[in-house]
Amino acid sequence: MHGMTPIPAAGTPGGLSPWRAELTETIRLALPIALTQLGQVAMMTTDLALVGRLGGDAIAGAALAQVILFAAFVLGMGLVSAVAPLAAQSFGAREPRMVRRSLRVGLWAATLLGIPMTAGQLWGEELLLALGQEKQVAAFAAEYLRGLAWSLIPAWWFIAIRGFMGAVNRPEPALWITLAAVPANFAIAYVLIFGTFGAPELGILGAGVATTVVNLGMCAAALWVCYRQRPFKKYQVLGKFWRSDGHLMKQLIVVGAPMSGTFLLEYGLFGGAGLIVGLFGASALAAHQIALQIAAVLFMIPFGIAMAATVRVGQEAGRKNPEGARRAGFVAVGLSFAFMFVMTVVVMLGRNVAPLFFMDSYMKDVEQIVAIASWLLVLGSTFFVADGVQTAAAGALRGLNDTRVPLLFAGLSFWIVGFGALYLLAFPLKLGVTGVWIGFTIGLLVYAALLVWRFHALTARGYIPEAPKAEHVAHGKPLPAE
Repeated sequence: MHGMTPIPAAGTPGGLSPWRAELTETIRLALPIALTQLGQVAMMTTDLALVGRLGGDAIAGAALAQVILFAAFVLGMGLVSAVAPLAAQSFGAREPRMVRRSLRVGLWAATLLGIPMTAGQLWGEELLLALGQEKQVAAFAAEYLRGLAWSLIPAWWFIAIRGFMGAVNRPEPALWITLAAVPANFAIAYVLIFGTFGAPELGILGAGVATTVVNLGMCAAALWVCYRQRPFKKYQVLGKFWRSDGHLMKQLIVVGAPMSGTFLLEYGLFGGAGLIVGLFGASALAAHQIALQIAAVLFMIPFGIAMAATVRVGQEAGRKNPEGARRAGFVAVGLSFAFMFVMTVVVMLGRNVAPLFFMDSYMKDVEQIVAIASWLLVLGSTFFVADGVQTAAAGALRGLNDTRVPLLFAGLSFWIVGFGALYLLAFPLKLGVTGVWIGFTIGLLVYAALLVWRFHALTARGYIPEAPKAEHVAHGKPLPAE
């Protein structure tokens, strides 16, 4: 089966040592995944840059709207992200039918969860006002959410399909789709925000509508590729879509629900911090959001490496190769650390220039926002590296279906240690936004250390999970093995 032969060891025709071969395979898989992630962040970044032309209150409103949306988004992202390890393990075990079923239950989970989550977004303004946010900023956030809320289900479907593509060693189509979506998103958002070419001037609502339209297009394009292109079309991804798969759905939930919980705890820390920073004024919140957006651009490469680690570790687990799984995980962690170290130096050199991308020079509060954002990027220099290490280690553990213990680690690291530290530093010690960012760093350092230790402990004793199994196998002509 193509893409399923073991990595050549030293002295084999492959000519590379196992560690160098694994590094090559990880980079080959991670690069298109990471670029896909960067493309998605580019869409968010261009949205923020366009919204920034509407003023500081609009940026702050967009920041708070994303807090509300991400609370729902990461809940479903954990479930659909479980498609990748389950499909990768099935691929490694040479079970193509189970690859398709892993994707199918992910699509069902996204749809069933997405209906109530979409409806909940429409109450964002009331929630923000109850949490003490400024009325004008909350109104901007509500307008943004009116257009943005409908993007949840198609975005989750795209993540599930992208996980399936990566699991069968073909992540490139998701990249091409995303690269096409970036300029499309900019053009649609520009037209709808400012009312050019005869379109209605929707303001911040237009940015949300543009995101929804583009996500629908990306989902449709991914499905088309799966039906028309090799090696995807042999899996017949929507074949027998209405058939229930209760046992496999339970497996998806067992693996994915703790991932959702972990994502919620992590993003909840940053979202809760955003609400706290909002109490220091719109300028502080705008600077905080700009600095986080720059950090998010950096984070996408390690996040792509983490997704590659999930696939590589999962495939080796499916082949019952614990040594290969351990090697794949530690290669990903080392690669992520090296990249984030280099990029942190780059950010330090450009910290006074990068925030200007999000601002217009004529805005009255531009100097204050840029000064705060620049200082926050200095404070973030340590947590950037820790964030890269933790996401790669978490991805490696997901390849082993180990998600429940990392959930406990996340609760300890992000909320007991991280949030406790940032609250103490921000208020009793009166460090304000500076204290918030120092708290980020402390929590992420603890989390990264715990995850690396956990992966080491599991793989040192040769732990391998069972490959996904359904309670029944459909009769009829089997899917061909490539």
